[in-house]
Amino acid sequence: MDNNNHLKEVEGKRVHDHFNNKKAAISAARRIMVPGPVIVGAGPSGLATAACLTEKGVPSLILERANCIASLWQLKTYDRLRLHLPKQFCQLPLMPFPSNFPTYPTKQQFLTYLETYTNHFGLDPVFNTTVVNAEYDHLSRLWRVKTQQGLKQEETVYLCQWLIVGTGENAEEVVPYIEGMDCFRGPIFHSSSYKTGELFRDKNVLVVGCGNSGMEVSLDLCNYNARPSLVVRDTVHVLPQEMIGRSTFGLSMCLLKWFPVRLVDQFLLLMSWLMLGDTSQFGLIRPKLGPLELKNVSGKTPVLDVGTLAKIRSGNIKVCRAIKRLTHHAAEFIDGSRENYDAIILATGYKSNVPYWLKDTEMFSEKDGFPRMEFPNGWKGAHGLYAVGFNKRGLLGASIDARRIAEDIEHQWNSDAKKLMAFSRSLPLPPNQDLEFNSMVVN
Repeated sequence: MDNNNHLKEVEGKRVHDHFNNKKAAISAARRIMVPGPVIVGAGPSGLATAACLTEKGVPSLILERANCIASLWQLKTYDRLRLHLPKQFCQLPLMPFPSNFPTYPTKQQFLTYLETYTNHFGLDPVFNTTVVNAEYDHLSRLWRVKTQQGLKQEETVYLCQWLIVGTGENAEEVVPYIEGMDCFRGPIFHSSSYKTGELFRDKNVLVVGCGNSGMEVSLDLCNYNARPSLVVRDTVHVLPQEMIGRSTFGLSMCLLKWFPVRLVDQFLLLMSWLMLGDTSQFGLIRPKLGPLELKNVSGKTPVLDVGTLAKIRSGNIKVCRAIKRLTHHAAEFIDGSRENYDAIILATGYKSNVPYWLKDTEMFSEKDGFPRMEFPNGWKGAHGLYAVGFNKRGLLGASIDARRIAEDIEHQWNSDAKKLMAFSRSLPLPPNQDLEFNSMVVN
């Protein structure tokens, strides 16, 4: 075994080791000094940042509450999911998708890519570890990241100079309250629990939410001979996934290099009208702002049609207005109509969970858990705090954040790391407690 592998094995034992001493476990939380950044979240954003840091010779420690990387993709997505954008806009830094992958990789292909990415850069997240509190200590000038690990909820406090928030925009499901939910006799669940329409054959299913997930879940239900209805509560832009032989997203990015946003929006809407027709006749009313301008202003993503609109046009998917209330077996809508349903799927999106655990109100808003500064300035805060994957620009935006963060930390790393280690050894500790040092290795 070479020295690097030996050190990595030692590192793994130090990070994953649980309390063997019950007395120590009761008296105080274990404390570990991390010389490099701590990254919260092992999704694509966290992995991309760790890889960029590794490439620059900066070690990092990834903490992940689930038991796997990319838990949203692995555990909370439906089987038919594909990337909605071409693969060149979804690849993480330093490693493209395999050339034999299709333009729009499947869910499983994307997960295979992420596993390969993780192994290629030697990333080793600490799984089943939930960050319950992270707070900057002005006296020591360090972040104190308190975690609970495993079934026994064993506590560990990680001390670090840099904290990178990579939990993303989709950390927790949004479950709205609908009057009568407790009375409805059928199942009501979030789309994060939906895998396939197999269980809903010949069933009447109400899908709440008309974003990309709601549209695609409705389409999948049709493919299994279910009878879906789609609740559309707000205006929505539906665009073809491709235009004139190119992806709509790629074409938009190309046009934006030469023309203003509003002019590109006018082109997209004209092409959409020619290809899809007037969507308002199906109950899909477009917002006043164009799709790109609306995305810039509110972060609301246009729907890229993958076949759902044809099913709406043919009557296989029924479009409904907002729900007024639910009864035992039915939904009553604000337009006075009423329909019976066997199940309800809430495709109502996700939200950030940062306000629940990060004790910092300067960089992140307490209201929505996003950085207060908008793109491209929301990736860096004070005292070594960073955010990756919160700019509402998908995987491409996360990659931009990851590169910026790694470059910024690299400039500080060589000069600050040794000083930090020397200073941390002088920190006062509770009685009978040692400060461990995480001996991270970069290949």
